[in-house]
Amino acid sequence: MKLRNILLALVVVVSATVNGYSQDPNAPDAPKIVIEESTHDFGTIKEEGGSKTHIFRFKNEGKTPLILKSVTASCGCTTPKWTKQPVAPGQEGTIQVTYNPRNRPGNFSKAVTIVSNASNFREKLFIKGRVTPRVRTLAEQYPREVGQIRAKSNYIQFGDVKTGEVKTQTIEVVNPGETPVTVKLSTPVDYITAKVEPSVLQPQAKGTMTVTYDANKIDAYGSVVNRIYVDKGDGKRDYRNSFGVTANMIEDFSQLSETELANAPIPTFAETTYDFGDINGTDEVEHEFKLTNTGKSNLIIRKVTTTCGCTAVTPKKKVIAPGETVALGVKFNPKGKSGRQNKTITVITNSPKSQQSSLKITANIVK
Repeated sequence: MKLRNILLALVVVVSATVNGYSQDPNAPDAPKIVIEESTHDFGTIKEEGGSKTHIFRFKNEGKTPLILKSVTASCGCTTPKWTKQPVAPGQEGTIQVTYNPRNRPGNFSKAVTIVSNASNFREKLFIKGRVTPRVRTLAEQYPREVGQIRAKSNYIQFGDVKTGEVKTQTIEVVNPGETPVTVKLSTPVDYITAKVEPSVLQPQAKGTMTVTYDANKIDAYGSVVNRIYVDKGDGKRDYRNSFGVTANMIEDFSQLSETELANAPIPTFAETTYDFGDINGTDEVEHEFKLTNTGKSNLIIRKVTTTCGCTAVTPKKKVIAPGETVALGVKFNPKGKSGRQNKTITVITNSPKSQQSSLKITANIVK
């Protein structure tokens, strides 16, 4: 028993002292780290000027050797290097901190945390400054390449578009090449028109692309996706050389009178969510959502969309009389899927009070 106690005491001594250096920050003879400065201001530096380095100096004012266990930065843009050897009492060490300003314009403030065996075992250093941005190339300013021109985005989003409304958007385009480019645009539909002015872009020159969405020429509801193609000279329409155009078509009820609004249809669902529970990955499952028209005029189902092709919805009828209830049959095909599934069904109607209703089905697919 005495031998065991002696061995246990030796383990405690060894764990508290490594190579004769105190590992206990509370020990009376513990080292003490004293840093000349805790913050360095790089001032204004250029983004293209490369990495900047500052050396922080510290001194061990304790009675035993000082060991820096770790020095970590708060950002991958900041790299520290430090004195790895034990620093004897009264001696100095250094911590070198390097900051990389590339792709980081603007003000910055970064912390470096020091963990050591000192009585003040956790200390922090700080670097700060301001990075002036470098001049971006045209390719960087306009990252989307569309045919022979470039743009900041290759998507034009119109958001909500009311029936009968005409909306216009403009975006900036550029010719990054060394020769003039004649920009020819085409679209498969007549309700979207687009042009670039000037139609001939000189090398390194910018132009304006104007896109007009005329909802008078389209009979659709909900999300509508189209493309505008840029002709590269061969007359072919290539998805890679095109701009996406999105719009959410909604019915315009602004002209309805108070009486018409009071007599409008109202879609009311008995439930808006359904959980199939655990199902296997091969069998299709079905459920029916019950929809009642609690309004005073006919409810018309304009469109039904789902978030996944694995979900099919079939309304029993699309025109629902006041007080009538119909079923929306939902089929979910789990083939190729696993784990928890969440799918959303959007029902678009002619109701000014609730034009879009959302239903949700869930399932847990087990093998």
